[in-house]
Amino acid sequence: MAEISRRHMLAGLAAAPVLLQAQPAPKLKLSIFSKHLQFLQGEELAAAIEEIGFEGVDLAVRKGGHIEPENVKTELPKLAAIFKKHNIEITMLTTDIVDADSPYAEDLLSTMQKLGIHHYRWAALHWTDAKPYAAQIEEFKPRVAKLAALNRKYQATAMYHTHSGIGLVGASIWDLHEILQGTDPRDCGINYDVGHATIEGGFGGWINSFNICGPHLRGIALKDFVWEKNAKGDWKAMWKPIGEGMVKFPQFLQMVAKAKFQGPLQMHFEYPLGGADAGKLKPTMPKAEILAWMSKDLKKIRGYMATAGL
Repeated sequence: MAEISRRHMLAGLAAAPVLLQAQPAPKLKLSIFSKHLQFLQGEELAAAIEEIGFEGVDLAVRKGGHIEPENVKTELPKLAAIFKKHNIEITMLTTDIVDADSPYAEDLLSTMQKLGIHHYRWAALHWTDAKPYAAQIEEFKPRVAKLAALNRKYQATAMYHTHSGIGLVGASIWDLHEILQGTDPRDCGINYDVGHATIEGGFGGWINSFNICGPHLRGIALKDFVWEKNAKGDWKAMWKPIGEGMVKFPQFLQMVAKAKFQGPLQMHFEYPLGGADAGKLKPTMPKAEILAWMSKDLKKIRGYMATAGL
């Protein structure tokens, strides 16, 4: 992915000056995916999220995340206390849980319950060429049922994140609809990523995939992109700041309002931010610029949300 030039970044900021914390809070809380602030820890992490203007955080509790899964029992309560001091709610966790047998799954869910956290992002399933898809769907169902039972025990909702790409279950979303049939949405649902959904179905497919989620829609991730040719002449989806890409946020957020959505609403920052976009521990862009770009996107989303009545 080509880096956004520093000149372009600074010009964008100058064209749309950002007043941190100046935007009115929407009815739905907006959370930041902590992956993009992986270079900050503890008090500094919480202070940065508060400075940008977010009310919540989607906290990475996974290998290489802000908390390693094996440390969740001791470290998550400590970090939750720090966030509370800064009026930041942990709205959800992003985890490595694939099914009920994943390492540390029960430690994570029991700690979530004690802290009043009820949503987490569940890791990806994959297709194989060795069997027909219909047969694989039937094999996924008992695994999902077992995970649903574990979630019910701890009053948690697993939200399957919808990425785009070849071989990924959930990319088209119709497959999740089939797999989740008969599963209580309070136990297992969908974390609908509108950026990835638009990559998979840019004309009308994203509308259909959103609508088919139905009651299993439990979380929403927000990001933007455009199709561009790389140096080899191949078309690639390139992430962009909110409002600079192909995602139809005004239309989408009106659909969200009509659906009476109440789950965690997360913002992702995948466009080049000196490595913060990829969760690097030592980004090359100054912290102030990273936070300013995040705040700019947040302001843009809040504007779209206000127009949609959210």
